[in-house]
Amino acid sequence: MDIVKSLGHPEEIFNLFKFKMGGCRTVMPKLDYESMSESLRTCYLYLNQTSRSFAAVIQALDGELRHAVCIFYLVLRALDTVEDDMTIPLEKKVPMLNDFHTYLYQANWCFTESHEKDRRVLEDFPTISLEFRNLGQAYQDVISDICHRMGVGMAEFLEKKVGSMKEWDQYCHYVAGLVGIGLSQLFSASQLEDPEVGKDTELANSMGLFLQKTNIIRDYLEDIQVARAFWPQEAWSQFACRLEDLAESDQLTSALSCLNLLVTDALRHVPDVITYLARLRNQSVFNFCAIPQVMAIATLSACYNNPQVFQGVVKIRKGQAVTLMMQATNMGAVQSIMAQYSQEMLQRVSLTDPSRDKTLFILGVIQERTLSQATLASRTAHLSPMYLSAAMILAALSWQYLSTTHTAHTHTGHCDLRNIN
Repeated sequence: MDIVKSLGHPEEIFNLFKFKMGGCRTVMPKLDYESMSESLRTCYLYLNQTSRSFAAVIQALDGELRHAVCIFYLVLRALDTVEDDMTIPLEKKVPMLNDFHTYLYQANWCFTESHEKDRRVLEDFPTISLEFRNLGQAYQDVISDICHRMGVGMAEFLEKKVGSMKEWDQYCHYVAGLVGIGLSQLFSASQLEDPEVGKDTELANSMGLFLQKTNIIRDYLEDIQVARAFWPQEAWSQFACRLEDLAESDQLTSALSCLNLLVTDALRHVPDVITYLARLRNQSVFNFCAIPQVMAIATLSACYNNPQVFQGVVKIRKGQAVTLMMQATNMGAVQSIMAQYSQEMLQRVSLTDPSRDKTLFILGVIQERTLSQATLASRTAHLSPMYLSAAMILAALSWQYLSTTHTAHTHTGHCDLRNIN
């Protein structure tokens, strides 16, 4: 039960309760699905089916940008499904990835041979491509261009492993940095953000790299169990003969050293993330960009120097995720969150860790770019123990009641906690 996991965090319990009571509408307004065409409604259905992390924030975007980003996500989800499907032979997969952007203009193109869980976006690609062609030309140009560049990059890395740290950056650029660049160009094309947001590709790339590296670090065990390897060889070869050896119990010290090296590398993107977010002016765009980034630094903090990365799944609590989602709506709050988690990592840096100096340096830079500890402390309300105890009991009882009645009122696009973790 989500509330039990947050018992030691009263603020999370309050926010879980608030979220369940409708607080989610402050960051995820209800959409008017009835006014949409059938094909567009279907696209939003696929969005909710294929994305837990991004469906909610995409649907909170303003105006026509919402539809453009929804279609952008589904096109790239279809492309990614081709890349992930190990049953497609390389001689078929490589041309598909290279040519995928052309399928956007082929009304009847679909692919029915995938065995991936998200194969529906390939089987019904004509619905997605129809809505793509219904977008304004500026949006079409961005989506087609990013799809083309990403497909070429994916094809390149199908036939080679991620070796050097530079290649790790390159791979993450292809699969995530380009997403950040494309989104930024969509923001500017919508005129909700200034042209410079779309033009500064370096900052946009860092937004994607920070998210992707966090996911790769967190998913170590899941990936090696299906023979996927995304940790760069230049990093893990310093500590083990094989990447999978890091999961062995007698290799824990080496495993943590490798983990901390990669976390430190991911953290170097945070200053760019802060600069990027500070430029945004539209509230819905800010929420869309900020929420995944604060989730990422919370996840990275949970992974840092944590043996569980090699033994199971490291996830932040749903109460923690809800709290981050509801707080990360302005730059001051985001800076405070970044400061909090960088401070948590700072306190766990080992004296013997090989990356200690680099870790301390980048965490120091992040601390300088964020709020003072005095401001940080003000984020948490100072409540009396008696009040907190009463609030926790009330929240627990209310949560149980709401959980049993909520299913009677669910509908497409509802505020589901499964969509935020």
